[in-house]
Amino acid sequence: MKLHRLIDPVLGLERRLSPRRGPASGVLLISAGGLGDTVLFSLVLPRFMELARPGESVTVLLRSDGARMSFVFPSGVLVRKVDFGRLRQPGYRRRTLADLHRANYRLVVSADFLRHPDLDEALAVACAAPETAAMVPRPWPKHDRRLKANARRWSRLFESGDVRQDKVVRLARFADFLTGRVVPPPRVALPPERMPPATALTAPTVIIQPFSAVKAKQSPPALYRRIIAALPRDWRVRIAGHASDLDRNPDYRPLLDLPGVSFEPAPFAELAGLLRSARLVVSVDTACMHLAAATGVPTLCLASAAYVGEIVPYAADIHPDNLTVLWHPMECQGCLGDCRLPPVESMYPCVAALNEAEVMTALRRVTEEARS
Repeated sequence: MKLHRLIDPVLGLERRLSPRRGPASGVLLISAGGLGDTVLFSLVLPRFMELARPGESVTVLLRSDGARMSFVFPSGVLVRKVDFGRLRQPGYRRRTLADLHRANYRLVVSADFLRHPDLDEALAVACAAPETAAMVPRPWPKHDRRLKANARRWSRLFESGDVRQDKVVRLARFADFLTGRVVPPPRVALPPERMPPATALTAPTVIIQPFSAVKAKQSPPALYRRIIAALPRDWRVRIAGHASDLDRNPDYRPLLDLPGVSFEPAPFAELAGLLRSARLVVSVDTACMHLAAATGVPTLCLASAAYVGEIVPYAADIHPDNLTVLWHPMECQGCLGDCRLPPVESMYPCVAALNEAEVMTALRRVTEEARS
């Protein structure tokens, strides 16, 4: 048994013996997804904020990486960051769980369908809140026994339906369950007051985000070279990413030698302002795409089929008009990245099968719309 699981009973006893001041108060919402998940969660966040009583604070607990996208949250929301990569380290685990216990929240809600018993569920348990709520978790053979045992720790459990279901729609239905009000799920669009101001640009600009944390989701540099060549000559191109993206993908560096092309390393809070001023965004299905779609900029997404039915493309009733998603249908679509097929030139087969002619046709259409 791993060390953190051995010490958890001791840490739990230590917390129970620690006094807490005053009555429980405040709402803690746990959203343990990544950057893109944080954008999508933000769309439904106002619904969950309704759970706070007058005078209570609302805090969202995020993974430390996902917290970089918290600038899209409504004003007044508090953010608590947890480094999930360190949460199995005894010292960090003890401090983090003790801090949550001392916070003395009245209500703790897990907004995640996919949960881990040692991570986000352990955080919720440590709060020892008088009221707790969660969705019945996604089946996970490795952890199902412990997840089912943890069901007794939740005051309210919501059976959210099919395993494959649009993430925003699922969250909206969970909010319906908790608030007692049935409201249509929100379209993927942020209100202007929750976006950074648009950044002034000196020329018509296209933002291209070709990189993904999952390299197999990336389309080849040759396709992006064709895309750049097809853009109007007076348009400029910024390839967005972190400097480490170029280190991990040196075959994309020659794109920066093309006329009018530069690298854009701005963090997401700054990139959002650039996206608002851009004529067009071309992106793999990653956090940049979700942010671009939500800010309203014309966006062309070159997607895998891995998240069809759950994330990309979005459900028809929430899909924004500014987003075009291209993906290749597969019998195995919706695998959530658990691809069992051999890669094709280091790509998922569904990514390798994207039709270049279809991509270029879609590019011409969105470019003409962006010029008008």
